[in-house]
Amino acid sequence: MDKLIFRKFSLDIVNFFIISSFSVTFIVWIIQAVNFLDLVSDDGHSLSIYFYYVTLNLPKIFSKTIIFVFFISIFYVINKYSNSNELIVFWNNGIKKIQLINFILRFSVLFLILQLGLNLFIVPHTQNLGRVLIKESNIDFLPKLISEKKFINVVKNLTIFVEEYSENGDLKKIYINEKLKNNNSKIIISESGKIFKKNNKYFLRLYDGGITNINKDNTFTINFSETDYDLSNFSTKTVTRSKIQELNTLQLFECLRNISKDNFDKNIRINDSEIENCNTRTVKSIVEELYKRIVLPLYTLIISLISASLIIEPKKNFFLKSHKLNIFLTGTSIITSLLLISPILTIFSTIF
Repeated sequence: MDKLIFRKFSLDIVNFFIISSFSVTFIVWIIQAVNFLDLVSDDGHSLSIYFYYVTLNLPKIFSKTIIFVFFISIFYVINKYSNSNELIVFWNNGIKKIQLINFILRFSVLFLILQLGLNLFIVPHTQNLGRVLIKESNIDFLPKLISEKKFINVVKNLTIFVEEYSENGDLKKIYINEKLKNNNSKIIISESGKIFKKNNKYFLRLYDGGITNINKDNTFTINFSETDYDLSNFSTKTVTRSKIQELNTLQLFECLRNISKDNFDKNIRINDSEIENCNTRTVKSIVEELYKRIVLPLYTLIISLISASLIIEPKKNFFLKSHKLNIFLTGTSIITSLLLISPILTIFSTIF
């Protein structure tokens, strides 16, 4: 009988958790997807790249909301049982309050494992896939971003100005400024042109113009009657360097191990070229990221105990009136501090 009671209790928590987490994650995802629209409007990526990229952010959003939704789930189910007097079923079957609290604590371990799996493996992998996707994608939306009498600089080291732009893709009075290495530049002026696509790459066919190369020493100009300008050689202005959140967890530990071999100064930067993506990382930033991935999920156990304390009613009526509100505020304040306040990691940093 006890197993059936605990099974129903756990299923109620899981069902509420699934529905709530889906709703919260979806709402946050929609808001974040709107913020990522600049990938298309400003950076020139295609809509397919945009939707794929924002979809890869779902695991990250879900991992951030787990602890809050889990707390709400336990709080809601216990409160529901209390209001409908279903908790009496536990007490009538000889189940003590401490047994129910211990069950909730053991049950929360499953959610702890879920969050650790997301933080340690799935989220860094999907975030890295998103960065690689942006880095390797073509600027497929560039032709639609070009407009009349407006400087377009959605790609790195390239600025385009067009006096007239017709719907069929014909351009007139074209100005192109391309930044080269060593502060050199190339300026192209053309009377007319047309954008076309060949082998999944965009080209700009220019007519009747000139190319001026400018460097520190001299300047020279070449005139042309027709030339093709390859737009696929340029990359997006979107940041493509990997962030520390995108690095593999094992790689972060490897970075720390290599630092500890050379110096124990927490501000030292890694210069070992054999460790990919470890360059310019500090010990403090790595430890902070590992703290977020490993230590913060452990607060799930604390949150479960706080919500489970709802079944322990105070003896005095004065505290009984605000008992549920105090537990709810305590849990939400702890979760808020975990999400919004940067933890103090000085002690952790000195260990390494």
